[in-house]
Amino acid sequence: MAMTFGIHIGHMGGPLEEMRRLWRFADTMGFDWFSVSDHFQESPPRGGDLDCYEATATLTAAAVDTKRVRLGALVYCVAYRNPGLHAKSLTTIDHLSGGRVDCGLGAGWHEIEARAFGYEFPRIGVREDMLEEYAQCMRLLFDPEGRRANFHGTHFRLEHAPNNPKPLQLRVPIWIGGRGEKRTLRAAARYADGWNAPYIGPEEWIAKGKVLDQWCEKEGRDPKTILRTVNLGFYLGADAQGALRGEEIFRQHWGAQGGERSGWLRGTPTQAREMVAAFRDAGCARVNIAFRDGPYDWDALHAFAEEIVAPFR
Repeated sequence: MAMTFGIHIGHMGGPLEEMRRLWRFADTMGFDWFSVSDHFQESPPRGGDLDCYEATATLTAAAVDTKRVRLGALVYCVAYRNPGLHAKSLTTIDHLSGGRVDCGLGAGWHEIEARAFGYEFPRIGVREDMLEEYAQCMRLLFDPEGRRANFHGTHFRLEHAPNNPKPLQLRVPIWIGGRGEKRTLRAAARYADGWNAPYIGPEEWIAKGKVLDQWCEKEGRDPKTILRTVNLGFYLGADAQGALRGEEIFRQHWGAQGGERSGWLRGTPTQAREMVAAFRDAGCARVNIAFRDGPYDWDALHAFAEEIVAPFR
């Protein structure tokens, strides 16, 4: 089975020209996806003092700077934006990009960040309730047949709300990201066109996918109607020397926490082939290689595009 590939910026610390070069690289080198993370400050395990560009504005720049890749976020935190404003922002990006925007949603996790910027950050069960309401609001606002959107929830309300113009796409894909089996995967089964899991290896990804299948059965939904993807941290080198540099960056980024997950591409592209093939054979529709702040290893990126992306497509 063929699969596609994407590029994700997991911490948007720049430098800005490196980020622009990265989405242009994705657009011209056989990738079909480019996405951003949704944070206002650097995320753990490091201290939060590095640069961090805002997600919606960054994606807007990518929209006018690319021609073919789809553009999304993995994922927008539902505690940070009113869904009406968010739908307007993504609709604008859809028009600027010629119909290439996706909508990625999640319950959020970075409580330190939320408190720092004055956002209420309730317990996870409440945020999961917010996620389900938010996804419904976005679907209503994107609906090309819905002249006005009405929604009366516990956390969000729409009162005869117009979203004009409508997106260029007849259906803007909604993605739900996360690994929570009790609520996040249930929400994906109910409301999502796609599900993304961050930084886990094939074995755990397959196990989570089986839970998603179970929720689809309970919700009366065909599980084949949900695209399934994964984000894998990119710490490859084009050769052995580059792989050593990648290992050093990996340790700088994650320290002891790096061993808590298995979703990392390390070594050389030849060594990464086995993991990518395992995801493909498990039915993964797309592997997104994920970066933190630059500068990036462009030799490794070109090697990955030539040795992995081209043969697997």
